[in-house]
Amino acid sequence: MDVAALRERLSGVRWLGGGSGAGKSTTAASLAERYGLRVYATDDVMAEHARRCPEARCPHLHAFAAMSVDERWVHRSPRVMLETFHWFRGEGFHLIVEDLLALSGTDGAGGGRAGPGVLVEGFRLLPDLVAPLLADPGRALWLLPTPDFRRAAFESRGGSWRIAGRTGDPHRALANLLERDRLFTDELREQVRRRGLGAVEVDLSCTHEQLLREVALRLGL
Repeated sequence: MDVAALRERLSGVRWLGGGSGAGKSTTAASLAERYGLRVYATDDVMAEHARRCPEARCPHLHAFAAMSVDERWVHRSPRVMLETFHWFRGEGFHLIVEDLLALSGTDGAGGGRAGPGVLVEGFRLLPDLVAPLLADPGRALWLLPTPDFRRAAFESRGGSWRIAGRTGDPHRALANLLERDRLFTDELREQVRRRGLGAVEVDLSCTHEQLLREVALRLGL
């Protein structure tokens, strides 16, 4: 299917990407409840997509899977971690598109639009990959957390410590993770700017309700 046909099939989808810890999942869940949307959470299908990604198409994913936890999070620099992390490189994005097309109830070869009322969310939604699929650029938005907001979010839910705590040097692993995610947010910011897409900077002064209203407005809800 060519890009123009994909753009038409996906024209009913809204996209909410952003940096880790930005509040994407919480915001998407609240929007779904308030506006009757169906959420497709890309985090929820990562394990399935990893199984569906052959090494020839997802070399970074397979290299990552072969590493020990210390090799992943302690012994490499944040910059190398950023440049080789499979989801940050767009590996498996084609599977997200396949899933969204399947929501229309067709085989992807044609038919209706994919899932009107679907809100897809997750850090895997790279602006450079999403942009060509947008019939309306206003249907996509990225949340860009400040480092302080990201750290507070991780501390509140313990997500980073669950990873870092399995390593031989948890404090270094956590510092590496936080720096890698800061670099990733900077990369998203640059992609959004280059593509002329929408973004919201999320800091500690932003309440959940304020963010919810801003995202709803920007996504045309």
